[in-house]
Formats: sequence, structure tokens, C-alpha cells
Amino acid sequence: MIKVENLYKNYKLSDGNEIIGIKNINLEIKEGEILGIIGTSGSGKTTLLRCLRGVERFDEGKITVDDVEVNAGDSKYYYNQLKKVTAIHLQRNFGLWPASCRENILRKFYGAKYGDEASTNLKEAEEEFGEETDKLLKLVGLKDKEKYSSLVLSGGEKQRLIMARQLAKRPKLLLLDEPATMACPKTKQEILDAVKKINKELGVTVVVVSHLPEVQKYLADRIVLMDNGEIVEISDDVNAITNKFLSDMEPIVDIDLKASDESIIKVNDIKKEFYVLQAGVSLQMEDINFEVKKGDILTLLGPSGAGKTVLLRIMDGLDETDDGNVTYKLEKDDNGEMWVDIHKPSLNRMDVRRKVGFMYQEFALQHYATIRDQLAVKLGYKNNQVVENAKKIAKKEGLSDELLDSLYLLTDLTEDEAKRRLEQVGIMPQSLDDLFPKFPAKAVKETVADLFEHLDLSLDVLDRRSYELSGGQKVRAMLSIVLASKPDILLLDEPFGDLDPKTLRVVSNSIKKLCKEYGITIVMVSHNTEFMKELSNRGIFMNDGEILDDSHDMDKLVKNFIEFCHADYLLEDE
Repeated sequence: MIKVENLYKNYKLSDGNEIIGIKNINLEIKEGEILGIIGTSGSGKTTLLRCLRGVERFDEGKITVDDVEVNAGDSKYYYNQLKKVTAIHLQRNFGLWPASCRENILRKFYGAKYGDEASTNLKEAEEEFGEETDKLLKLVGLKDKEKYSSLVLSGGEKQRLIMARQLAKRPKLLLLDEPATMACPKTKQEILDAVKKINKELGVTVVVVSHLPEVQKYLADRIVLMDNGEIVEISDDVNAITNKFLSDMEPIVDIDLKASDESIIKVNDIKKEFYVLQAGVSLQMEDINFEVKKGDILTLLGPSGAGKTVLLRIMDGLDETDDGNVTYKLEKDDNGEMWVDIHKPSLNRMDVRRKVGFMYQEFALQHYATIRDQLAVKLGYKNNQVVENAKKIAKKEGLSDELLDSLYLLTDLTEDEAKRRLEQVGIMPQSLDDLFPKFPAKAVKETVADLFEHLDLSLDVLDRRSYELSGGQKVRAMLSIVLASKPDILLLDEPFGDLDPKTLRVVSNSIKKLCKEYGITIVMVSHNTEFMKELSNRGIFMNDGEILDDSHDMDKLVKNFIEFCHADYLLEDE
């Protein structure tokens, strides 16, 4: 028996206020079923899952899983008992040993029984758990990859390995928190089929949190709709509940975004090769040629490993090529126009970068800084006056144009990656702050007020930290940081994969309005087929480092992509 009774959980903010996590949750989960939980970002889905797992202390109520019973005021001992009978797979979680798939599962079996994965005697573990490990590898479709290191697995393979490790705990209840949200359709299909197989062949009860209706329709036997921390409805009619969930979705804004005939980016004869020795696999990108027109909203689509992210990072100058180049059109007041190579340091490249915003998959808000502070930093980096002053400081200090521009490139990286690159050449991270000081904090609110309105973000968010925001608010806050300087060009690497469809529609509509108002050109990587159809006016379909199609017919391109990925869960939804 799995039962939740009168569960309440609130969170305290740094200003002393409280926000509701979940309230008055009453729920019985049937043995052997797949129970879906759907709702918008911030509706309480993950909080409920964490309470079921025993990692989140709740304020009131009781949770029962078979003979384990936990009440709100119980000690940590009882919460730990709940951990022993449940297993969880969190979104974007790739906590794995840098070892083979087989060793990862053996370690989990050993740790579950003897309490410490790190001290696993692999010979003994193989003798005791080898047969069960074989079964789990086969169950999640990784038997042919059992000797591969987790470091060289694809995203989908990593997620299936994580599931196998969780199953090695022999849980009564498997909890999945958006396990396939960030995956491409091909990978997502593999993950969803693995979940079905686990449920059917092992009889494991599964609770899957997903805000994607197509995922719930494919998996769930029964579904819970949540909103504002409460259960709105529970039903066996998954279609009816998902339709209800989407019923108040914002309509698509009627803005037809068309590109001009003016080329502003040229991708010329790009060649790039990767080879992973242990896996014996490679990606060879060769003869990549296309132009981006002003006003394009261009999506790079294709399965995981197709080379999309690599190409986007090359386009931003963050990764080098083996051959070829990417050039940007730069209009100079005194010299007309010129084409600037994004891989060659120069003051002209600084001027290009100032007008380009880049948002990558790992783009994350700083945990300790307010949104206002992070906006102030980005506005400082991209402010024309700040950049011109940095050029004067560099000249006075004897820094070469190439070094100054190379330092400026680091402002588009994550804080950790920027620090790492600075340390490699013996430069203190403080140097970036000295050259590109923050925008005045008091002026941030006025500067971003219009942008926040477009993104449906309250200005109260400015003085919050990342852990005080819902998932949807985090993504929109991240987008505001990239858009605050009003760039001419946006390069987006799957930054919206965590969003529920209703919040994604708001973001899509916001981007359309901003593109219309500010004339922004976008090149993005996305796996969300509906999002790319709604927003894009052009798509480039890639696989194995090769361009298969370049088309303005997004409906046809997306259909071909779904069929290419054999994504049955999407076909069922049509």
C-alpha cells in the first residue's frame, strides 16, 4: 500500500516570506501502476515527489509505503526508511561513476546491500550480483554497452543506466522527475519504452512527473493534475486530464516573422572531427555551408549526437574548427560594412560579440546572486560605453587588441568555464570585472521593465535568488539576462527543454513579439517539435555531422524528423 495523507509543505524565502510547496495532498497509488503527475512549472509536482522519496521534510501529514510509515514530525531515521524503499531519477541528473555500465550497476547492488558503493569489491559483487546485473542491462537496452564507460554514453543511455542503478535497490516505488524532458525524440522514445518495460516485466510501481501531455498519454495508467500545490483532479482518463491541463493555454500570437534577403552570418566549409577512443565512435562534420538571413528564426534539428550543439558553439566562436570559418556582417559608421571572422581575435570581433547573445544547455543562474545582480553583470558586458572604455583601459595598460578580445569572449561562457580558461593562462578572474564593470544596480529595473512584461515576469523576481524561483521563472529569468542588452542575434542551445507547454507558449509568444519589435535574428537548437513549428521560419535537419535538409516548410521538416526518430509517442499524440 502506498498512501499520502493530508500532506503540507511550505518554503521560506530569504526575505522571511513563505511560498506554498504542496497543501492538503491525499493520494493512494495502486500497486504495479504507472501514475502520472502533470501540472505547470511550480505547481508542486517535484515537491510531492521529493516528499515521497524522503528527501524533503514535510510540515504536516503522513506517507505510507508498505510497512514504512513517516509522519511530519518524525526524526531523520524514519525519513531514511522511506529512502530505502523508494528510488528516484531527477531531471538533468547524471550522477554516475566514471566506469563501465556494468560496474555502475554492480556498485549500486553492493551499496544497497552493504551500505557503501565506494568500497565495492568488484569480484565479490560480480559473483553475488552478476546475474541480476545482466537482467537489468538487458531490461534497459544497454547489454551491448556494458563495457562502455559512462563518460562516453549518450544522454539517453546515461538516463537508462541511472534507471538500472535505481532498480538495483529493488525499490517498492520508482519515482521519475521529468526523466526525458531534455532528450531528442529518438532518445525520449528509448527512455519511455524502458520505463514501460520496467513496469511490465518487474512489476515496479512507477510515479512519473512530466508536464508533457504526450509523455503522460504514452505511459500513464492514471493521472493526477496539480495546480498551486494542490491536486485538482485524479482520473483514469489521461486524455481528458491532459486536455484540461492545456485548456487555458495562451493562444499563439498572430505574428508572421519573415526573413529578408540580407545575409548577416555565413557558415563556410566547416570541418570538425571528434573521436572517442574507448567507445570507438566519431563525429565527422564536413562541408557545412549555409547563410543566415536577417530576420531568420532558424532551428537546427536532429537526433542527439548529430552535431547541432557543436555547430552552434562554432558559430559563436566558443569552439574551434578544423577547417572553414564563420563570418558576421558588421556595419561600421565610418567604413560601411565588413565581414568579421568569429574565430580571429580583433576589436571588430568585440563589436560583433557585443550584439550577439548566447544561451546554452548548461546556462544556469548563479545560486548566490540575485537576478538583479546577474542582469547588472550582463548589461555591463554588453554595454557599448563599457566596451569602448575597456578598449581605452587595455590601451593604457598595454594589452593587445587580441588579448582584450579573447578576454571579452569569456563573458559568454559559464562562470566556471571562464574561470578555468583564465587560470590556464595565469590571469585572475577579477580582470574581467575590472575591464567590464557591472551596470548600475539601481538602473537595472528601469532597463528591463519592458522586457519583463514581454516575458510575463514580475519585477519582484529581480531581488530573488535562483532557489526561490519555479522552473518556469528560472528559464524566463535566464532568457531575460541574455535579452537585456537587446542583441541583434540570439544563439540558443535547447534552453527551454525544461518548460511545460503552457509556459513554453508564453516564452514562444514573447520571443515572437521581441523579434518583431527589436528585429532579432535567431539560430537555435531544439528538440521540441511543437515549439520549433510555432516559432521557426526555417529549419536545418542534421544527422551525423551532415546537413540532410534546409527548408522553410517546418511542418514537413518536423514530420520527417519524427519519422526519422521512430518517435511513436509523438505519432500517437497526433
